[in-house]
Amino acid sequence: MGLMRRSLNLALSVTFVSFLVISTTISTLIYGVSANHGVFSVKYRYAGRERSLSLLKEHDSRRQLRILAGVDLPLGGSGRPDGVGLYYAKIGIGTPSKDYYVQVDTGTDIMWVNCIECNECPRRSSLGIELTLYDVRESSTGNPVPCDQGFCYEFYGAPLSDCTTNMSCPYLDIYGDGSSTAGYFVKDIVQYDRVSGDLKTTSANGSLIFGCGARQSGDLDSSNEEALDGIIGFGKSNSSMISQLASSGRVKNMFAHCLDGINGGGIFAIGHVVQPEVSMTPLVPNQPHYNINMTAVQVGRDFLNLPTDITGVGDRKGTIIDSGTTLAYLPEMVYEPLVSKIISQQPDLKVRTVQDEYTCFQYSGSVDDGFPNVTFHFENSVFLKVYPHEYLFPFDGSWCIGWQNSGLQSRDRKNVTLLGDLVLSNKLVLYDLENQAIGWTEYNCSSSIKVQDERTGTVHLVGSHYLSSDSSFNTQWGIFLFLLIMLLHLLICQN
Repeated sequence: MGLMRRSLNLALSVTFVSFLVISTTISTLIYGVSANHGVFSVKYRYAGRERSLSLLKEHDSRRQLRILAGVDLPLGGSGRPDGVGLYYAKIGIGTPSKDYYVQVDTGTDIMWVNCIECNECPRRSSLGIELTLYDVRESSTGNPVPCDQGFCYEFYGAPLSDCTTNMSCPYLDIYGDGSSTAGYFVKDIVQYDRVSGDLKTTSANGSLIFGCGARQSGDLDSSNEEALDGIIGFGKSNSSMISQLASSGRVKNMFAHCLDGINGGGIFAIGHVVQPEVSMTPLVPNQPHYNINMTAVQVGRDFLNLPTDITGVGDRKGTIIDSGTTLAYLPEMVYEPLVSKIISQQPDLKVRTVQDEYTCFQYSGSVDDGFPNVTFHFENSVFLKVYPHEYLFPFDGSWCIGWQNSGLQSRDRKNVTLLGDLVLSNKLVLYDLENQAIGWTEYNCSSSIKVQDERTGTVHLVGSHYLSSDSSFNTQWGIFLFLLIMLLHLLICQN
């Protein structure tokens, strides 16, 4: 799911965050990245929970507001932890290192974490993780980024007019739903896992620039129950984590994820994936997100009769590939014939509308046998096949269609085609930023992939992970203790 920076007046942005001026001497730290490829343990937030249709649409609706907000700079974005992405990772930041739980988001260009100065930031999370506020003064390797540094110039596209000596580089993101995050950029050591052998990792680190969130509002503030510490951006711009790591020349500007939509977790690796092989399609140039050109839509053996401009025009060209959106959103000109074709496979279906937007029906047979596959075709003869058990999901004794009409979301979304986890889960998705291409293949995300070490040419296995939360561990431990106490009690009573 991608995020876009809203059009902002630069002077207003600097004024808004002027309270963040740091009156300390700034020293620049340069550290090499000590890894050819990294791997992240990821967890699916809603794994194991009962599906809620309203929560799914609410999550996607908020996210699309951010995706579709008007922008001047295709560089920014960060979002609230329970609305941007469904997968998160644990990383270390600072010296000494502290753990932070951050969203892994392919549509965000910057990484940011909540900072100690923030009074509105969440202090607790219902996800069973311990939240941590970053304090640059407690890290011996951390320093604010000066507003006159090259990174700040590039981020804003011009020098800041209000920049003064010892002033840090500010950031401000405002989203279409009214949420905002503001703070300043810092540079510090970020710890992650380096692939060191088959299914083995060692600790590695790199010096990265990221946002220190000092003021949050709307859905980003302390009212957020399912909060995380921040977000880690794997977007296309030079400010993203993957771009910063790749700029050192020691990391391929490539990464891949395989999101397990059944068991949770999956694979998220930086580097050159050599197995499985993936067919690639080019990215649409000059777009802020991972957009590709759709050429046709096939339902079963039949191709839909669609106009040539189905993938949008202007600044919304192409189909957005977004791993943080739950469902899949199609223009009305695609959605209507697609759903009609699916329903027509079973003439006796009694179709009903749930919550005013979900098309549902009762069906007792195998959905894979009774309904057609849906196949999206893209440039370079690349296709993405979605099976009935993936686009249909059970709800309240019925089956509901996961495809959504983007034309009904708001008046300005009629040209949007966005494919989220409904389509991307249980597939290895490879992002090749060096060749500006993206591809995928059906894959078992609980297995492993092969990543090549560019320096030595050796190939290592990277396996799947499931990042357990503290709450689940505590719950299991509590049950174990309870059973142990009961067993001891019975033994005592029998004696």
